[in-house]
Amino acid sequence: MAGERAQVEMDGHRFSLTNLSKVLYPATGTTKADVIGYFAEVAPAMIPLIEGRPVTRKRWPNGVGTDPFFHKNVDKGFPSWIPTREIRHSDRVVSYPLIESAAALAWMGQNASLELHVPQWKFTPDGERGNPDRAVFDLDPGPEVGLAECAEVARAIRERLTDLKLVAYPVTSGSKGLHLYVPLPGRQNSEEVSTFARLLAETVEQDMPSLVVSKMAKVLRPGKVFIDWSQNNGNKTTIAPYSLRGRDHPTVAAPRTWEELEDPDLRHLEYREVLERLRGGLNPFDVSGSVSRKLAAYRSKRSADRTPEPVPGADAPAPAPTGHTFVIQEHHATALHWDFRLEHEGVLVSWAVPRGIPHTVKENRLAVQTEDHPLEYKDFEGSINHGEYGGGDVTIWDSGTYELEKWRDGEVIVTLFGKRATGRFALIRTRRGAGPGDAARGNQWLMHRTKGQSDLEPVVPQEGRKFGPDRKIAHPRPPTDLRPMLASPGVIGDLSGDDWRFEGKWDGVRAIVEVADDYFRLVSRNGNDVTASYPELRELSRTLAGHVVVLDGEIVAMDADGRSDFGLLQRRMKLTRPADIARVAPEVPVRLLVFDILYLDGVSLLRKTYDDRRRLLEALRPGGGPVSVPDQLPGPAVDALAHSIEQRWEGIVAKKAGSTYMPGKRSHTWIKVKNTRDQEMVIVGWRPGKGRRADGIGGVLMGLPSGDGFRYIGAVGSGFSDVALDDLLAELKPLARNTSPISESLTRAETLGVQWVRPTLVGEVVYSEWTPEGRLRHPVWRGLRPDKSVDDLRP
Repeated sequence: MAGERAQVEMDGHRFSLTNLSKVLYPATGTTKADVIGYFAEVAPAMIPLIEGRPVTRKRWPNGVGTDPFFHKNVDKGFPSWIPTREIRHSDRVVSYPLIESAAALAWMGQNASLELHVPQWKFTPDGERGNPDRAVFDLDPGPEVGLAECAEVARAIRERLTDLKLVAYPVTSGSKGLHLYVPLPGRQNSEEVSTFARLLAETVEQDMPSLVVSKMAKVLRPGKVFIDWSQNNGNKTTIAPYSLRGRDHPTVAAPRTWEELEDPDLRHLEYREVLERLRGGLNPFDVSGSVSRKLAAYRSKRSADRTPEPVPGADAPAPAPTGHTFVIQEHHATALHWDFRLEHEGVLVSWAVPRGIPHTVKENRLAVQTEDHPLEYKDFEGSINHGEYGGGDVTIWDSGTYELEKWRDGEVIVTLFGKRATGRFALIRTRRGAGPGDAARGNQWLMHRTKGQSDLEPVVPQEGRKFGPDRKIAHPRPPTDLRPMLASPGVIGDLSGDDWRFEGKWDGVRAIVEVADDYFRLVSRNGNDVTASYPELRELSRTLAGHVVVLDGEIVAMDADGRSDFGLLQRRMKLTRPADIARVAPEVPVRLLVFDILYLDGVSLLRKTYDDRRRLLEALRPGGGPVSVPDQLPGPAVDALAHSIEQRWEGIVAKKAGSTYMPGKRSHTWIKVKNTRDQEMVIVGWRPGKGRRADGIGGVLMGLPSGDGFRYIGAVGSGFSDVALDDLLAELKPLARNTSPISESLTRAETLGVQWVRPTLVGEVVYSEWTPEGRLRHPVWRGLRPDKSVDDLRP
């Protein structure tokens, strides 16, 4: 195709190609000859995805720098050997081409039809419009988001589809976002499929409200991914997979693997890259070759003439599935480990478990996902030569069948029926590495035995086996800039519906907990390092050994009845000297109540739903000693609140099941409902006491930020202990000032004898109600809140 004109013969059809050196993509110098060559080579992968469907062409005869036009109807010069079908529209009958050969695709390139658009249905043999045989979700990123966020939404949709026993194939659109194609049996019409797609999009929007929008209005899209479900309408079309795009560069609507969508630097592919993938055998839409592709990593590490392991060739037919089988193989390689393998979609999905599967419900075991293995491997025992990949002895520790409960991206739940391994187990992904099979940085999971089961026989190596030291995996430090997400105040009436989860509200100090092998830090809500005040909480480092974690929780001190007591906690809050802590700690032991997880082993969990984070937190089990994960409260809301009243707690916190974690933000997806009325305020002054309080504080004056100043909300003189008064006086004396910080005029009685102070200390009181004058009635002191600042009180 070097000249301006050429006669070619393809698929038994002879036709002319002209203006072959014409540049259609000026930015890259891509010519018409390049476009024709691409369509001809991509035809075997593309045609199965568009054959039988009416094709709408978008043409750029003068290149992508000019205005294109859509072309539906065939014209006089259209080749007679390209089949057509007619569709009656309201105003006319249109004859559409059907692209069913490489010659037809090449002819599309000759006419500069860079983009080919098709519906989700095919013509029936008698030429009628059939039911859709697939659904499509168009994930369109709004301003401030990109492909990485689209991939996150795609995974959420995939999880929903998996629950419905449906599969999805991702395509980077070559323009902005992602398309997800979902094969269907063809029993529903377009209206029914559109309804299904809309409902699923709305469900994902409810799960991920901060990232997803399912409504068409563009004003709703900044910072979000729009799930366009409308392209399932029988009258609409979508860019065909493998079609070029009329962009500045010759990008392609390129089918991708789900593993590729894990890449944070995911980008669109150009046509040369797509051809290289196809030449290398990578066609993610080729379902028949999926087993062979899954075993490519396995084959690349082994040679059939050097290992006794089964090594099926790339062209070998996959053995017939045997059902849900599992095998656990004891593997004495460089380091002893146990390989846990589950039959799934034609292969054995595999994890290396260094310490063996957990035998009690109190344990978590690291499981490193390795490459998929062939089904024949479930019967393998033998000695792999040293120097070969995985060199060492392999024996079957147990095998049997399993019942599948859930298989999602990042979560697998099964019940095993073996001789040694029985019961319900969950695997939850914690860290994404370079990819499956990368032993040093591969995908890391937690494996645990779920609650309510008796212990199993411990997993121990067979006698006489020798093995090397455990191989350690390096972890990064946790992020150190996260702040707690805040709940909005509410009432029980705000909590209707079954998508709320309930927790107790604790009367303590909120803390972000950062943990690594050689690192432990407690950070208060206002960013202060309070690690030194609570040395007993370092026990968490031992519990979470081997993990890098950021948790959210509450530091509390419990009274004799087991209720959190903020006044009691205040005796510990400002102690930092070990001698002082050792003296007070026996009288005021503290606990850390953990209720959320934000980061785990290299993976941020902020965009995960509350339910997913809670599930992972319970699997991790960061408990023991002074640390625990409080149980959730059963709903509905009225029952959860009644339980908190019975326990004489402060109240409840309700959290939307699908809520994501927004650091430092107050959200209405988290609602706090209190059993008492309390108020945080700023101390603006104090009044000397009388009698036994003559040398100290009799009461403090309270204010709240208002505009550029402060408004007066009353005085509090009850609820103080002698120790609290002495400590408070020491805090207030250095803050003395001569004038009132209150913006309004106060009465002589309100200001008599008052020592004004700079309004920087935040305290908390309980009260009965607000008066019409804006004062607190019957306030009772609860304590200082050094974990909060004046800015936290501003409306």
